Amino acid sequence: MVKVRQQHPQDDADQVDIQRWTNELIQRHEMAESDAKLLLHASEFTRRALTDEFDPERLWNSATGCLNTGLEMAEILAELSLDTAALQAAILYRAIREGRISLDKVRREFGNEVAGLIDKVLRMAVISTISNAEGESVFGHVVGQQANKTREMLVSIIDDIRVPLIKIAERTCAIRAVKTASSDKQIRVAREVVDVYAPLAHRLGLGNLKWELEDLAFRYLQPLDYATVASLLAEKRRDRQAYIAETIRQVEAQLNSLNIEGEVSGRPKHIYSIWSKMQRKNLSFTQVYDIRALRVLVPTVADCYAVLGWMHSRWENLPSEYDDYIAAPKENGYRSLHTAVIGPEEKVLEIQIRTFDMHNAAELGVCAHWRYKGGSVKSADKSYEEKIEWLRHVLDWSKEIERKESTAQAQQSVSEGRVYVFTPEGHVVDLPVGATPLDFAYYVHTDLGHRCRGAKVNGRIVPLSRALRTGDQVSIITARQGEPSRDWLSASMGYLKTSRARSKVQYWFRKQNQEHNQIEGKKLLERELAQLNISGIDLQKAAQRFNKQGISGLYAAIGAGDVGVEQVINSLQSRQGKNRSLGALDSISSLKAFDSTAGEDLSTAQRFKSSDVFIHGVGNLLTQMARCCRPLPGDGIGGYITQGRGISIHRQDCGNFLRLQGAEPQRIIKVEWGGQPQKNYRVKIALDTYDRSGLLLDITKTVDRLGLHIASMTSDAKTRRKRAMNSSHILLALDVPSLDQLSAVLSQLNQIPNVVAARRVSD
Repeated sequence: MVKVRQQHPQDDADQVDIQRWTNELIQRHEMAESDAKLLLHASEFTRRALTDEFDPERLWNSATGCLNTGLEMAEILAELSLDTAALQAAILYRAIREGRISLDKVRREFGNEVAGLIDKVLRMAVISTISNAEGESVFGHVVGQQANKTREMLVSIIDDIRVPLIKIAERTCAIRAVKTASSDKQIRVAREVVDVYAPLAHRLGLGNLKWELEDLAFRYLQPLDYATVASLLAEKRRDRQAYIAETIRQVEAQLNSLNIEGEVSGRPKHIYSIWSKMQRKNLSFTQVYDIRALRVLVPTVADCYAVLGWMHSRWENLPSEYDDYIAAPKENGYRSLHTAVIGPEEKVLEIQIRTFDMHNAAELGVCAHWRYKGGSVKSADKSYEEKIEWLRHVLDWSKEIERKESTAQAQQSVSEGRVYVFTPEGHVVDLPVGATPLDFAYYVHTDLGHRCRGAKVNGRIVPLSRALRTGDQVSIITARQGEPSRDWLSASMGYLKTSRARSKVQYWFRKQNQEHNQIEGKKLLERELAQLNISGIDLQKAAQRFNKQGISGLYAAIGAGDVGVEQVINSLQSRQGKNRSLGALDSISSLKAFDSTAGEDLSTAQRFKSSDVFIHGVGNLLTQMARCCRPLPGDGIGGYITQGRGISIHRQDCGNFLRLQGAEPQRIIKVEWGGQPQKNYRVKIALDTYDRSGLLLDITKTVDRLGLHIASMTSDAKTRRKRAMNSSHILLALDVPSLDQLSAVLSQLNQIPNVVAARRVSD
């Protein structure tokens, strides 16, 4: 059943009367005066901003449309009993989406909660995955699979129930508004609604919105079928209404005789529901029971079954049409009794029986389980996190997809091993966790990857090595003519994480000139060896290990991307039987671990003998489990340095440990459970830099991001000549487990602005 858009109250100037609209809204929903002031403020702020930003070249009705849409969204959300912050966000949302108001301005005016809601809804706003005609391919996936990716992405980002509700309200307004739009736009919006937002509304239990979205989408996607069913309903309306009225009178009389204070009404007819049932069961219109339907509301569950028993004793029931959703609720929480009987005049009558509370839950869905009014959502209920987990379970389409789709892509449920990101057009791309914008570019198209020179994530320029997160919108900056960089193949630089993208880059280089590959490969290897301060390498033997014809063949393989410089260096280590040991390639063949008498700290996490505990910062010390709390693997633990008895391991909540922590904090050290740790080695790194504000912070952040420990840092700043930039020489001492990690940190340090060179140095 399609709703008609309501006209907002107008003032003498034929503009929306905001004061009157606010008064009517708070009266209908019994809102507080304080809420009214907040809604009035948001409405006036939006109108004022639209007036201030008015551009004669842009249509004025577009500006007023922003406000009207915002008010209409607020009305929908008020019906769902959402809080004032959500209603304010709805009023402001469309103006922000169209660029009439900045999000920062809203944050200053209305606070972080309102701005945060809008920001999250904006992340959903780029969804337009179903804009293609059915059957077209998007990155090798058919439209239905793109819809599945969108649904999976929605599940993974939801952390506030109000966000999808605001988005559903916005899409409801959008599909109501396309009545006078072009057929292309009607189909595009309807496809998006029927494949994403109507199922989302169903999963959230928003019955009325779900039916409206489906009916409107049906009208635009299959207008002939819609018109046929609508006309059949219209032809029989008068007879049907008379029949329903008489049946209601009989049921009400029986409720009175049973002393049940209930309500009986005719159930709304939803055109899409009738048509889909006709298609699914191959029925004619006269065989569909939905066209004659009652809804009975009673106070208690016992009353539900009492009314059901009376109906089945009075009228013959159809066993195949009986469903008990009270004993076995639907996944979205819906509860009701459904039955069909051969009622008066031997006509089939469908009946729903439920309590008033069940009906409220069926109308409001998930909103009936949250208390919004009187505070923020998260403070309103202590079990908020459990509800979010329940919500994600409810929104998991995977089982439904498995029943309807046969492809492996459709059957794949939401996985923690994938991230879901958007193209600028709103298509959803799923990539492995850790994938970068460059991986994204090669996923979309090989040529886009080759010409990639930068990337924007959510509108901001980011490094090509930045890990993408679910919900990011990625835009690739390209050159007209471009080619990949050999640095992209360096694992230590972190540009490419997917084998698909890496193979495309490697293939490009294999096609290039052999001599050019030799020159570039030699540069790459020499640069890496210089950074690591490694000399005396027998490259002839390295070439033999990789089955290359001499050193020139090895250089060509490196230049073409077939062999990585990391592979060459690591192969030389394994030849000496030192699996990825730093000491295998220079004079530092062994390093002393911590000795309690010498006080040297050369290992960040070592294990003593057969102990299951790692000691951070020290090694080769005896550990013992404290008898006072007897920690077990999995417990949170801490260590206390005793006098002469090594380290005592306590549970973190142990009373004795807490007392020691307060009395002697200098004896408390970090310990943890785990598998065999790697041995770490102390190396020194020299950085030649030009001074700037925040340089040291960027250096320490880079090292910390790689999970390494800085043992020491010294800096020697100099001014070489008058008016010249201040240069400095920074010396770092790091504990690293392997050459891979050392190479990675050197590569990352060399990318920091104002760092001229970063290299390993000897003692």
